[in-house]
Amino acid sequence: MKKILTAALIVAASAQAFAEGYQVNTLSARQNGMGHTGTALKLGAESQIFNPGALGFLDKNLEFKGSVTGIFATASATHEGITYKTNNTASTPMSINLGMSVYDNLKVGVSFYTPYGSGIRWGEEWPGAVLNESVTLKAFTLQPTVAWRILPNLSVGAGAMITWGTVNLDKGLVPASSFNYLLSQMGIPASYACPPASINLNGRSSVTAGINVGVLWDITDSWSVGFSFRQMMKLNVKSGIASLSYADEMSQQILQQTLGVLNQSDFSASMPAPAVYNLGLSYKPLKKLTLAFDAQLTGWKTYKSLDIEFLNPQLSGFNQNLPKNYKNSWTFHLGAEYNLTERFDIRAGLMVDTTPVNMRHYNPETPGATKIEPAVGFSFSPVKNFSIDASLLYVAGLKRDNASCSYEDVLTGHENVFTADYKVHAINPAIGVTFSF
Repeated sequence: MKKILTAALIVAASAQAFAEGYQVNTLSARQNGMGHTGTALKLGAESQIFNPGALGFLDKNLEFKGSVTGIFATASATHEGITYKTNNTASTPMSINLGMSVYDNLKVGVSFYTPYGSGIRWGEEWPGAVLNESVTLKAFTLQPTVAWRILPNLSVGAGAMITWGTVNLDKGLVPASSFNYLLSQMGIPASYACPPASINLNGRSSVTAGINVGVLWDITDSWSVGFSFRQMMKLNVKSGIASLSYADEMSQQILQQTLGVLNQSDFSASMPAPAVYNLGLSYKPLKKLTLAFDAQLTGWKTYKSLDIEFLNPQLSGFNQNLPKNYKNSWTFHLGAEYNLTERFDIRAGLMVDTTPVNMRHYNPETPGATKIEPAVGFSFSPVKNFSIDASLLYVAGLKRDNASCSYEDVLTGHENVFTADYKVHAINPAIGVTFSF
């Protein structure tokens, strides 16, 4: 039972830790079309997210930028020759950015955005339901920012990240195959296709704070270089709640005595939100053409273990320090923008996002895979000081063969390993608007 309870909480807390290493790289409808580049670009109010230092080049008295992305993702898992697919609802990461000029060389702003988030639904009737049935993760950041242009071609900036989040997860506790075997031993003629008992884990992280700093330097009229750094933070779930459900009355009567200790139990967990380093370079070979490249390093190596403590003193023996052993991961961004007319810009881009996930701890809550992400986009300005941004980004996850995750069968006491071949892809359309004065 100890391992079962721990395994359930591992899934919940690892989902809170950004769903197996997934970050949201769709925070701007405009920049999505350029492969989500931005570290070495002057993006006005949106620079608060990509590089706070670049906000110092804001050339408007007041600017508002907002965007929302729809993530329509599908994952598949092939297990013992049968392929199972998810039935997901759309996720909608978004950002709202406001920038203002105090003086010619001093700018301030505030952003609200969703740096992490995901959702996946496998359902109950698949053999990996003991690892995951569904999960919804949401994280939110409010960031006030100030930027100072030290020289005409050099600016620095800093933002205070105030972050919180929620997670809601469902998973099976008992494999249907083990329960069916138990019923046959008891002489009961029944057969279950889904887990007879499942658990819902719901938690909210407390508010945590960190800094987002950056610098942008115009080397020449054509070349610019930028660097930004987001500090590592700790996300703490101070009081999560576990709730049990059963497939029917018979399964409840048989399993309640074994699993009842889980119902309405409280737990706390702590895990890192890793540091992120961004280095960017932009180049204008022509007056109307801008090229950009970003390299992003996320310090997932700090996620060495998951720490769990139970609020009930009688359950203190269940406290765990569990290894995760993620590795640092790189994301590479390449983008281009061409000013076709004074009112119409077109864009294209590409992202390559490598996975930090350890193949021996591969949970289908959000299949971790290196992803190739091409994108296109445009902006149209129907009137002065107003523009509409649109983009479309496609995510193609590389196949992960023989990815495994272990779990203990509560009925037999055996440690089982679930192995499958995973693939994931997504279509991410985005729309945004810009107002400036």
